[in-house]
Amino acid sequence: MLLVLLPVTVLLVFTVFAAKSHWEKARTLRDFDTAIAVSFATGDVSDAVARERMAAVQARLHVEPGTARERADAQRATDAALRRAARQATGRPVPDVAGVLDAVHRQLHALRVETGTTSLDAQTVAQRYDAIEDVLLDTVATLESGRPTRAAGRAADAHVALRKAIAAAERERAELAILFGVPAGQRPTAAGRWTELEKAQLRTFEQNTSAELWAHLHSTMFQAPGRAVRKVRDMLDDSDTRPADWPSYDAWLADSGEYVDDLRDIQDRAMRDLARTADDELRATRTRAYSELALFLAVLCAVTVLALALRRSITRPLGQVAAGARALSEGDLSYDIRYAGRDELGDVADTFRELRVTTERLAGQIRAMNTAIDAGRLGHRADVDAFDGTWAQLLGGMNDTMASFAAAHGRRRRAEQELEGIFNLSLDLLCISGLDGYFKRVNPAFERTLGYPAETLTARPLVEFVHEEDRDSTREAIALLASGADVAEFENRYVRADGTECWLQWSARPVPEEGLIYAAARDVTESRLAAREQAALRRVATEVARGVPPSDVFAKVAEEVGALLSTAAAVLRYESDGDVTVLGIAREHADGGGGAPRLTRREAARTVMREVARTRGAARSGTAAGAPIVVEGRLWGVVVAASLLDPLPEGTESRLADFTELIATAIANADSRAQLTASRARVVAAGDASRRRIERDLHDGVQQRLISLQLELRMAQTLVEQRGSELGRQLDHLGKGLDDTFQDLIQVARGIHPAVLSKGGLGPALRSLARRSAIPVELDLRLSTPRFPEPVEVAAYYVTSECLTNAVKHARASVVTVTAEDTGGVLEVVIHDDGAGGAEPGRGSGLIGLIDRVEAIGGRLTVTSPPGSGTTLGVRLPLTPPPETGDAVVSRS
Repeated sequence: MLLVLLPVTVLLVFTVFAAKSHWEKARTLRDFDTAIAVSFATGDVSDAVARERMAAVQARLHVEPGTARERADAQRATDAALRRAARQATGRPVPDVAGVLDAVHRQLHALRVETGTTSLDAQTVAQRYDAIEDVLLDTVATLESGRPTRAAGRAADAHVALRKAIAAAERERAELAILFGVPAGQRPTAAGRWTELEKAQLRTFEQNTSAELWAHLHSTMFQAPGRAVRKVRDMLDDSDTRPADWPSYDAWLADSGEYVDDLRDIQDRAMRDLARTADDELRATRTRAYSELALFLAVLCAVTVLALALRRSITRPLGQVAAGARALSEGDLSYDIRYAGRDELGDVADTFRELRVTTERLAGQIRAMNTAIDAGRLGHRADVDAFDGTWAQLLGGMNDTMASFAAAHGRRRRAEQELEGIFNLSLDLLCISGLDGYFKRVNPAFERTLGYPAETLTARPLVEFVHEEDRDSTREAIALLASGADVAEFENRYVRADGTECWLQWSARPVPEEGLIYAAARDVTESRLAAREQAALRRVATEVARGVPPSDVFAKVAEEVGALLSTAAAVLRYESDGDVTVLGIAREHADGGGGAPRLTRREAARTVMREVARTRGAARSGTAAGAPIVVEGRLWGVVVAASLLDPLPEGTESRLADFTELIATAIANADSRAQLTASRARVVAAGDASRRRIERDLHDGVQQRLISLQLELRMAQTLVEQRGSELGRQLDHLGKGLDDTFQDLIQVARGIHPAVLSKGGLGPALRSLARRSAIPVELDLRLSTPRFPEPVEVAAYYVTSECLTNAVKHARASVVTVTAEDTGGVLEVVIHDDGAGGAEPGRGSGLIGLIDRVEAIGGRLTVTSPPGSGTTLGVRLPLTPPPETGDAVVSRS
């Protein structure tokens, strides 16, 4: 078989290499065919550029409507040729012709713009177009430079040479048109250059083209246009020729145009010859490649037929033996080798059959051992004596493994028993759950904490025991564990069997290959409640330290209690007359109960209040619970928490009492601050009332008495006959003394309580102060209303009066600025002087009294007085009175 296959294989190798060579040549020819197609389109662009150059030169030499129209037509033809060439080059395996064409398009556009401005002469226009045409001709030469075959290469050289010859003739035509088109001029120095270039390219064309095309070119040269062109060339070469003998501009354009058109006809035939040559070469190469491929397939079919013929005698028994060996290696003992010849292959088949029988016996021993392991009979051993050699060693190793497994199983049972004891006795919550979201096993601590039996915990999805608000985060944690990541210190809320909540902190580790999650949890409910209580206490203490109004402090206490217990809450104070004053209240966010539940809750709250007042201890009644507030050993008040509908859980009153004990000091401080503020306000109000009473007594008593004495003195003066006598002078002196005393009394009364403040309001009172001031005062009053609450007006007046007095006595100021404006429910007064500064509220009683007066009505006074920079005093006075400490008063009964 090898003797047959060896020469066939060598023949196939040679056939393959030959076919590959022909296919490579065919691909090269196909690429060349594609390149010449792009070359022809690029050559059309070159011809269009040559025509546009001639039209541009004509339009430059003779500015007429006809020449302008011809130039526009030539430009449109060039653009159309560029678009066709770009479409032809796109997607073809050729050099970057599309980029060259794009550059040519931009150059043409720029040249057209410059030519349209008539800034270039005809000679420069022709040279610029020559440069563009050179780029296109070089591109054509590059595309046709490939030489897949000799015939195709010669045809390409002939085509390129003829294109360059036509280009030289076109350029000569343009230069001579410029020469003949101007009135006078010199013979162009480059006129003969294009003639020689044309001749050289035509000689190259003659060497590479067919005899038929060369004969056609020869006849074209001797036709009338060709003879006329040669005649002009000879005249230019002859130095004795006069310009008068030169042909006219129109005659030269007509003769040279016909000559170039004849050359273009020959160019079209050369293009067709090149395309035909490339197609013939490609077709022939493909034919040879297909022939050799057919030969390769024929030889392959012959070899296949020969192999099939030999299969029955040799390959079939070998296949059975190979299949049997493969089945045995894969553990399939059912395969039987049917070949039973008396040759070497038959001996191999018999050996495999014996091996299969031995393997079946060995498999039976292994199955028996597996059955013993499943049944827990770890003392079972395989029959080693029934086998020899390696098989006996294998079964002996299995017996040793069985013995080791039995010992390990005993140790494992003891470890499981120890682990079972730890699992059941642990105070922490231990569980095993599946990735399916169900508990598989829980320890007794789990049951004690949640109040559910193990059967209930393992029968329902674990998220059903989780608080609704924490179910999404729990599902995310389970998904994270399912991905193989550990979870540590994850916290969520579980709902106990009695409906209460508990916080559990988890640490879990997944075993993805088993689909299980091992987790341990700790009940952190008490620690979280303690942390919440401490945080609430800090927030209340912060409000007290900030000096907020007591009503806000009591409302904050009620809010914190309600948030801590998830109930409505209220802070109440026991009054001496037996009533209870509500100081702060916080309601639950959702109140869906009707009138009857609300009445039930109020009745429960009243019961709790009475019980706390009676026992001075915490109490609970249905939906309400209360804890006493004890301040300095006396029962000061009570904190009440009430639920909407559900009864409060056991232990709520204890929690409430513990928290109330913590915040009792804060409540006492707030109450003391409220009492201090109220007493200060009462003192200031009493002082103002005393001032008004003294001012009224002076006005109604002493002042009226002085007026009566003045009138009686005037009557006595009228009875004196001689005004210049001693008695007259004494009476005049007494009258002047009474007038001065009266004026001093008026000033004293105004200082005690100005009447203008009571009658006209703050604005006129401040203007009166400014008029009476010893130094200039600039007023800026932006008041939206003529009158304000009396305490506000009095405080603002006395602060301004004290500041003006200090500016005169101590600051030695030259001017004082007073600004007053009410915005946002606050009256703001700013007094600034340019005096010596350095004022300190703690060093004098005047500023301290002003601070007490302002703060008594809930205002704030600030002093800024750097030494040498004057003093600025700002006052902010609320236009509404501060809220009372109690929101409501209810009867204790």
